[in-house]
Amino acid sequence: MNPIFLFNLASRQLQHLAARQAVISGNIANANTPGYRARDLTPFRDLLDKTVLSMAASQPGHLEIDGPGARPARAASKDGWDIVHSGNSVSIEEQLMKSGEVSRDQALNGGVVKAFNRMLALSVRNAQ
Repeated sequence: MNPIFLFNLASRQLQHLAARQAVISGNIANANTPGYRARDLTPFRDLLDKTVLSMAASQPGHLEIDGPGARPARAASKDGWDIVHSGNSVSIEEQLMKSGEVSRDQALNGGVVKAFNRMLALSVRNAQ
């Protein structure tokens, strides 16, 4: 049986989300600082794309990630918002939207871990 890395992956994503929330908070705290440039972290999915993890298919009927029916599911990224006359590039609206993304990602992460934990506990219970 192969090891299960889902809990480790979820933990690393939560660490990344906590760091991103700290950066967003710093941006909001410096919203009135002249010359301050808004910062952000590299999205977790981009960091994950650089790893050697790949999808495994244990049955021939499983979907292939690079198969003929696969299509990209990524939205195109856009540049940041405007820079005001003081040289500050922090937009409170943009930072609040990013904070909402972090909150949604944390909730999704928790939901996936909870569901996986229930599935794992059920499979162990049925194996006994």
